[in-house]
Amino acid sequence: MQKKLHIKVGDTVKVLSGDSRGQEGKILVIDKKKSRAAVEGLNMVKRHAKPSASNPQGGIVEKESGIHISNLMVVHNGVASRVTRKENKAGKLVRHSKKSGEEIK
Repeated sequence: MQKKLHIKVGDTVKVLSGDSRGQEGKILVIDKKKSRAAVEGLNMVKRHAKPSASNPQGGIVEKESGIHISNLMVVHNGVASRVTRKENKAGKLVRHSKKSGEEIK
């Protein structure tokens, strides 16, 4: 069984370590098996692409590479914060910001 993560696709996150440290971006893709997430515009790598229907020219393509999720922190209301899970009034577990105590949508 896969463990639940503190981040979701579409969240704005801050990078805590690595070459992109201190930068913020939106999560595009999450790989739960490798515990990595691709963040929009961060950790860019260059790949050689053969010509295809979608890329008829081919050549060198820049794309986002994965960043380990332990190096990402959710940004809520403009402030990076740790995430905890609490029950809401309906009895459902939802994510909460540790700094503000508010529910993360």
